Amino acid sequence: MIRKLESIAQLSPDERQALDSLPITRKRIDAHEDIVREGDRPSQCCLLLQGWAFRYKLLDDGKRQILSLYVPGDIPDLQSLHLRVMDHNLAALTPSTVAFIPHDALRDLTARFPGLTMALWRDTLIDSSIAREWMTNIGRRSTHGRIAHLFCEIYLKLHAVGLASEYRCEMAPTQNEIADAIGVSNVHVNRVLQDLRANGLIAYHGNDLVIRDWGALVRLAQYDPAYLHLDD
Repeated sequence: MIRKLESIAQLSPDERQALDSLPITRKRIDAHEDIVREGDRPSQCCLLLQGWAFRYKLLDDGKRQILSLYVPGDIPDLQSLHLRVMDHNLAALTPSTVAFIPHDALRDLTARFPGLTMALWRDTLIDSSIAREWMTNIGRRSTHGRIAHLFCEIYLKLHAVGLASEYRCEMAPTQNEIADAIGVSNVHVNRVLQDLRANGLIAYHGNDLVIRDWGALVRLAQYDPAYLHLDD
């Protein structure tokens, strides 16, 4: 959490210590297990320590739209501190470890440290910025561009918290989950991934994504990382 916030804001030693001292309850979550559900009224926020999580909506016919992906350091449901009822679901994408932080502890923290209030507010605003970019991605880019954009985002988010380097990172989402994130069929995703590999833009080594031509991937996605608002 400290590393994540320091990628978007400057923290003082006292603020880092205050974050380190937050009371937490650790819990292991199975892959695809819901962490919090639509309609819930949570009294705590979830900090992702290990693994991946995703926000999603489910339609009555069972169709799923993945709205965002989260990596270690993220607090995917920070908005529940001020919005009483969850309007979406949050689930683990992979086996994950989460830390639940009571709302009361976070309210006390923000009352004592205005700088942390600003950092957490900035984090929620960046989450909204990412949502706008996802909307543009689904609505206006080609399928090749959508997947390239998603890969660029995942790499930079992992790199910001020290979990990716040299254009190589874990790629936890399956083809089906990529399809649900960008609004196309699983078959279409499979074809596009084959194209990206054949054209030398990416490769898969086990569960890792290797970006072989970052420049070409960026051009294909028309990718501008400004919406992530990273300090570096």
